[in-house]
Amino acid sequence: MGTVNYPVNGDGQATVAFPLVALSLDPVSGQEAQVRRVQALRLEAPTYALLRTQAQYLGVSDRFTRIIEACHTPPDHTPPGFRVELELLSGGLLQADLIRDISYDADSRKRPTSLIFSADSANPYEVEPIAPMLGNLTCNPGIVYDLFINNPEANVGHKFNTRDEVIAELGRILGPGVDVSVELNNPFEDDFGKILEECETFKEILGEHRLVVKVPHTGPVNATNVHQLLRGDKRLDIRHDRPATADALRGHNLALRLREHGYRINFTLMFEPHQTALALQAKPAFINSFIRHRAKQSDAIKAFLEAGDREGLRTFLLANDYLASNETDLEFSECEAIARELLEYRRVDDPYGADGLDGVRHSLRWLRQSNLPDTRLIICSMEGSRNFPDIDNLLADPEYADMIERVVLTAEPAYLARFTSSNQVVSYQRRFMNAAASA
Repeated sequence: MGTVNYPVNGDGQATVAFPLVALSLDPVSGQEAQVRRVQALRLEAPTYALLRTQAQYLGVSDRFTRIIEACHTPPDHTPPGFRVELELLSGGLLQADLIRDISYDADSRKRPTSLIFSADSANPYEVEPIAPMLGNLTCNPGIVYDLFINNPEANVGHKFNTRDEVIAELGRILGPGVDVSVELNNPFEDDFGKILEECETFKEILGEHRLVVKVPHTGPVNATNVHQLLRGDKRLDIRHDRPATADALRGHNLALRLREHGYRINFTLMFEPHQTALALQAKPAFINSFIRHRAKQSDAIKAFLEAGDREGLRTFLLANDYLASNETDLEFSECEAIARELLEYRRVDDPYGADGLDGVRHSLRWLRQSNLPDTRLIICSMEGSRNFPDIDNLLADPEYADMIERVVLTAEPAYLARFTSSNQVVSYQRRFMNAAASA
């Protein structure tokens, strides 16, 4: 029997969907239990009509079986984080496969919204309450070590001692439906074999389907000068926009090499719109748009210019790596030219960039034009009362309605949690609880 489904736009038209079981196909011998997992899959009427005349048997792929076993999936279900795809093979065999896709919950049902939420945390204690709402989690060495393992307030009783222990616990909490992006400890390692060993460790902990390897843009930093970031004033003596070609493209090429070994890549450290087109050449599963620090720096630079504080401007540009460590005596006129060019590029004086989201808009437009239909944009690094509401408004704009499934929104769990509430929640709870108490 078909199921009548009315579109959400309320136009009164109906479509008819049929469960796969309505085809009454014979299961492939020995795959009866696996076939039962997909019998409730809904088929649109044209697909049903076609398969009714062409399909004779129903089976599953080898990958389907491997994933079911790896995810410890209960009988008659498919795991979250995968969509079921059907392929009609020769001899009338209709074969079900599982494709990794965090847009889907269990049994190949879409998540509540096309927008995927993510947490930017390695703290199991704060991830656990938000875990059911997530499709992704990202963590980097700073989050793992500084904010959790070496932070006694977060790592209560120092229960966790290593990165691998933390990742394993996060994987347990999140379950099979959530991607986990884990960053390499040393992207400047010359021995690619050692990088592969680190990735293999991640894969052993999380499984091949959940793991996403986080590869950073490297700019002018390389294995020879990275020590400058670790000693003394921790400043680099090369300006960010004057890298050697091989250094600037190290992250891109590393991403491509890891992809050849079967790893999905989260290509990170993307702050300016001009990074997007080149980043897509690395064929990543995720690109990023960092919001917080860039927008705050734009405001600070604008304030220095308006106040005529030339010394303050130069000090600020040095402190935030717009200038190299050896440019302490750079002419004020050059500092002002750099600052004004930045503000013009970021379009801080018109609506396109006034909210600091010009990079997000630019990346979404590039994704729309790309030949990478499965690549998603992670919007990350948020703070304050306006970042989330401004992003929420942007994604509700009709211009980006076709791109919402390509977006992952990530922040610290506590930051996302604040936007579940409002003042009236408190007011109404006061009324309700007092009414219940009086009873």
